[in-house]
Amino acid sequence: MRTMKKAYLSLVLIFMYAPIAVLIAFSFNESRSRANWTGFTLHWYGELFRDQRILSALGTTFSIALISTVIAIILGTTAAIGINAMKPVGKKTTMTINNIPVINPDIVMGISLMILYVFVFRFFVAGLELGYATLLLAHLSFNTSYVVLSVLPKLRQLDPNVFEAALDLGATPLQGIRKVVVPEIIPGIITGGLLAFTMSIDDFVVSFFTAGSGVENLSMVIYSMTKRGINPKINAISTLMFIFVMALLYVVNMLDKNSKKKIISSD
Repeated sequence: MRTMKKAYLSLVLIFMYAPIAVLIAFSFNESRSRANWTGFTLHWYGELFRDQRILSALGTTFSIALISTVIAIILGTTAAIGINAMKPVGKKTTMTINNIPVINPDIVMGISLMILYVFVFRFFVAGLELGYATLLLAHLSFNTSYVVLSVLPKLRQLDPNVFEAALDLGATPLQGIRKVVVPEIIPGIITGGLLAFTMSIDDFVVSFFTAGSGVENLSMVIYSMTKRGINPKINAISTLMFIFVMALLYVVNMLDKNSKKKIISSD
């Protein structure tokens, strides 16, 4: 039975990571063909860093992801604390509303936000158009929900008497949240932030409908490039993004491990 479990796990991992391994390998292929290996080269990485359109889209992608993630962490953590303090009926209703951006199809959300922006610009804020600001707001609309879903489980694990004890010892509610509650839910905040950052980088459909004609993120540029065939530069940029995400996860795991060691040693 144990051998079957290991074999099944191995098959799952191969199914998940074999395409990524092939993509990384062919990012170093000298040929443009995906069927023939003609030699090792870094040519496509050089072409990538000379492509101003890709670099501009990369900058837009990371700036949108970073800004929306930071704001989503603030809004989502605050919202999660408020939701956790609600009565069961209000909590259930609020969580249903919060889950809509998560389970709602991207195509529905993208079109809905586009129509909302056009309506607001036409009747309330004349002269504005779809662009960077609308793209940022669109990403913020679903990133906040992911942060709430990541932080709430940590709040439920937290002993409510700890916060009340802080108030009894003279702390204000804001000080109690900042110095007692937030340090205890840091793992949930980090998880929510990473999830929001990843979802923002990965998003295409919502971005496509809310970015307008003057702004492109990386997924939109890659989509337009695939219409003319798979360019090896796509393999190169995908490889770099994969390495970046893996390095980020490694750093976060190391920080989490060190924090747990400090807690154990202090006990």
